[in-house]
Amino acid sequence: MSVLVTPETRVVVQGITGHQGTVHTRQMKLFGTAVVAGVTPGKAGTTVEDVPVFDAVRDAVHATQANATCIFVPAPYAKDALIEAVDAGLRLAVVVTEHIPFHDMLVMYHYAREKGARIIGPNCPGIAAPGKAKVGIIPNVVFHPGHIGVISRSGTLTYEIVNGISEHGLGQSTCIGLGGDPVVGTSFVDALPLFEGDPETDVLVLVGEIGGTAEEDGAEYIRHHFTKPVVAYIAGRSAPPGKRMGHAGAIISRGKGTAATKVAALEAAGARVGRFPYEIPDLVAEVVRAQARR
Repeated sequence: MSVLVTPETRVVVQGITGHQGTVHTRQMKLFGTAVVAGVTPGKAGTTVEDVPVFDAVRDAVHATQANATCIFVPAPYAKDALIEAVDAGLRLAVVVTEHIPFHDMLVMYHYAREKGARIIGPNCPGIAAPGKAKVGIIPNVVFHPGHIGVISRSGTLTYEIVNGISEHGLGQSTCIGLGGDPVVGTSFVDALPLFEGDPETDVLVLVGEIGGTAEEDGAEYIRHHFTKPVVAYIAGRSAPPGKRMGHAGAIISRGKGTAATKVAALEAAGARVGRFPYEIPDLVAEVVRAQARR
């Protein structure tokens, strides 16, 4: 078992004929993902990386029984791409696209929820379960199958920490990159129950950053409902108040969303919080050794 993606995940890539769509289709296939179709209007009948291309998502789903989508469509058209995918029956959508207008994402979020679909992203690296499937752009080489779950708001920090876990001789069950925009389709609170219910996940790594209250909300959930050990890292300790740093969602406002408040909330919930990214694999290894001694 894994979280959200399995060997039965069959992916359609929207925007497959663009540079990023083509490159990451190749990488998803190398990871072992069943990429069964691509969609670019006007390109039906062609192939990309031996994947057939269709004009519409509904045509792709009908022909290939795809059950998930990875969206590389440019920001002005991402909303329509998501709605098309949901209307075609797809219930998992990884939206890699960045710079999607705020109000477009609000429409996407509520439309997907109404139809029973889950969005990962936008502005995210996607989701990967080593040995099973990857939907998105997370580098293949950092992964090793194992029992450490990862949920992160940061793409590059995800890669660094996952790689460190692998270098410690440990591996990952599932890794989810939530995305760094102010509105995302899946939050920490949404993802935590999935890892709680996953028998392949023994320890969870939570990677957050300044801005918003997603980490504090996640800490509250951990305190009351999450039974597995949690190791956490919060980026942005040195950010000046009121200044956005990197992601669109990484802005501190009126004393909320600071690194200090997030660290305090997570520690109060029982998580072990590292000060630097390189400390996280060491803390995970300590937790794993402690579990082995029980």
